[in-house]
This record gives sequence, C-alpha cells and structure tokens, in this order.
Amino acid sequence: MQREAPPLLHRLLKSQIQILYIARVRKLLFRQMLVGIKDGRFFLGNFHCLDKQGNIILQDTLEYRSIRRSSPSPTEQCYLGMILIPSSCMTSCHVDCSIEEQLSLI
Repeated sequence: MQREAPPLLHRLLKSQIQILYIARVRKLLFRQMLVGIKDGRFFLGNFHCLDKQGNIILQDTLEYRSIRRSSPSPTEQCYLGMILIPSSCMTSCHVDCSIEEQLSLI
C-alpha cells in the first residue's frame, strides 16, 4: 500500500514547481510575441504578463487580420496598444528568440 506524501512536503514540492514556472515566464518578459486566436487574427506585441488563468497581456500591439483576396494587400493591420488575450481564444503563441533560448524554455 502506497502512502501519500505529508501535506508539508506536498506544499513544498508545489511551491518549487511554481517557482520554476515563474522563472520561465520571467524569461519571456518584454519579448516580442505573436499570438493567434480562433477567428484567424494575429496579435504581435511585447509580452507584459500572464495571469493565473493563462490570459496573456501584450503591450504596443499590432493586430493583423485577413481581408478580401481581391485586395492588393492580403492582410490589414491596426495598432491596439495594450490588450488582454483570453486563453480560451488562443490557438498559437510564438516568441521571438534564438533556438537555444527556445530550448531552454521547454
């Protein structure tokens, strides 16, 4: 029969895992990030923060959206400033960094 870890040990392990996640997110601060959402739009901005629900806040953000194919430019862009992107809407998220940095974030 396997015993559960004592509550104190469980809390300690949980806090250490949280510290690791926080350190990873801190490496992303102020990096340029491209986030795609379900309706096909993309947002390019500087990563500002991530809340407990997984929502992302970007600052100095540009919105890119597809427009009619008959138009000379296939996408339209609009400056938005600071925005919150709900985690439930996100389909992709890319950070502008070197391959070595990407591997260190895994």
